[in-house]
Amino acid sequence: MALGEPADIVGLIEAATRIGGILFRPDSAAADIGIERLRLCPKLGERFLGCDPEHAGLTLIDCVKIDVNQSKIDHLSRKGENIMKNGLEDVIAAETQLSDVDGEAGRLIIRGISLDHLIGETSFEDVAALLLDGMTEAPVEANDLAARLGSARVEVASHFSAVDATLISLPPVEAVRALLARLEDGEGFETMLRLLAAPAVFLPGVLRLQRGESPLAPDPALSQAADILRMLTGKMPSAEQIAALDAYLVTISDHGLNASTFASRVIASTRAGLTSSVLAAISALKGPLHGGAPGPVLDMLEAIGTADNAKAWLGDALDRGERLMGFGHRVYRVRDPRADALKAALKPLFATGQVDRARSELAEAVEAAALAILRERKPNRPLDVNVEFYTALLLEALGFPREAFTGVFAIGRTVGWLAHAREQALEGRLIRPRSVYVGPLPAAA
Repeated sequence: MALGEPADIVGLIEAATRIGGILFRPDSAAADIGIERLRLCPKLGERFLGCDPEHAGLTLIDCVKIDVNQSKIDHLSRKGENIMKNGLEDVIAAETQLSDVDGEAGRLIIRGISLDHLIGETSFEDVAALLLDGMTEAPVEANDLAARLGSARVEVASHFSAVDATLISLPPVEAVRALLARLEDGEGFETMLRLLAAPAVFLPGVLRLQRGESPLAPDPALSQAADILRMLTGKMPSAEQIAALDAYLVTISDHGLNASTFASRVIASTRAGLTSSVLAAISALKGPLHGGAPGPVLDMLEAIGTADNAKAWLGDALDRGERLMGFGHRVYRVRDPRADALKAALKPLFATGQVDRARSELAEAVEAAALAILRERKPNRPLDVNVEFYTALLLEALGFPREAFTGVFAIGRTVGWLAHAREQALEGRLIRPRSVYVGPLPAAA
């Protein structure tokens, strides 16, 4: 260890560990052994990083030598084994100000606000303004956004003139995707508004066309949630129904770097345009492994039939190696906070008789039985109720057919896709990961 000119080793360590995919906190490590922040000679930093270190400082270190197995590192570097993770599990691919999913604590934060503080206190328009503020040319205000979103719904409804028999025959989410592809591929706020409005208009209209009915024109004076339900059913929804759909749209507005959101960021990194980002995201969403299609929860409830049959049916399903629909999550190791939010959103519908009482009682019995048997059968795996369980009950209660559930999810999640796409375009680089070649090599000459 030699004395040298002052520069910040902490920034160097942080940069190097990020490159290696390792989260390392030099401040806490230094404190543990009783030393303060160290400084590195700028010439060494220049050789290591290819640039001058940013930070000047006072303390005094030229180099720290760490003995490593260099042959092992060379081997890993050649093979890519030190960075390759199947499914990108735990790989950090972006920095975001939009949402944070804390799987250990069971907490979802959206733009600095916990989900449980948003539900019941904010509308979809409020959360849309929260997510999009700073991602556009001008500040986004909720009241202004609500009015302009209503006008955008009226504008995009003109695209129903392009509907034909082939489109009507598609699954609802695919028909919505086809209509979305007609929208201009821009980057500005007007493009955002049209993309936010379009699924809310297209899905109810497609469902009506598939029932042999004509789409209803949007009402720009209504909120997004109220207008969706009115265009779906042909009548004004109750206050409880509007609040329930609003709660759902808020709950699923954004959720970290899931597969569809990552797809939107990848496309945005190429500067292809916001419509392209949303089309990529909705294409990822419709995949059965993504989540957001809770129809199988209703299939399970119908197969169980009665509360008395729940324990035996669930046990038999586990014996067959089947997954219990609505339980377990890739990230959450405790109860999914969105499930509690939607369960709470259903209570006013229960209280006013707008949900089938027998269905709700069966669902509560199945939830209790499933949690008990999962604790017994899989004590080392944290499996709790997830967002899909109560999503299925809520969307069914609001009159959506189960084949439309993925499309309703897209209505709420589009704002998150747009916010991430803009954040990536404004702050990120072209996303270009590497792969590890594991195929055969050419024969030696």
